[in-house]
Amino acid sequence: MTRAVLALGGNMGDAARFLRAARAALDDRIVAASSMYRTPPWGPVAQDDYVNAVFIVRDDRPDPSQWLALVRELENAAGRERTVRWGPRTLDVDVIAVFDDAGVPMLSATAELTVPHPRAFERAFVLVPWLEVDAGAVLPGHGAVAELVAALPAGERAEVRKLDLQW
Repeated sequence: MTRAVLALGGNMGDAARFLRAARAALDDRIVAASSMYRTPPWGPVAQDDYVNAVFIVRDDRPDPSQWLALVRELENAAGRERTVRWGPRTLDVDVIAVFDDAGVPMLSATAELTVPHPRAFERAFVLVPWLEVDAGAVLPGHGAVAELVAALPAGERAEVRKLDLQW
């Protein structure tokens, strides 16, 4: 068994519906699911705000590459098209971290997947929801998620706004 931290987001169509569909598809694998949050887009492409969430999931997938295969299935089911890097999307799911049964971080450094996610430590839209569901979370190589959140600029933290939406 492995445990993974997945960051989900979307800003095309009914983004909350796409996140709900991903949650339903993961169903019994979910250990914890954050609230949904509205966040500004990250990157150089002008676009609408995102709806984001973080799931902690557990499954018998033995390594990060198999988690990547699963998240690609979720994205495909939502009609995700990879046309513009950092552009709008129906659903984007990132594998942030993967841990083995003993809680030891599993690493991946391939052309398709780097785990832990190389930029998660600087992204409020990942860290704030993750902290909500795991107050003791640690991002391998970067430290306690609570400390990473506290180190973010106050304006970035404030831009991650919890939505009053139910799963």
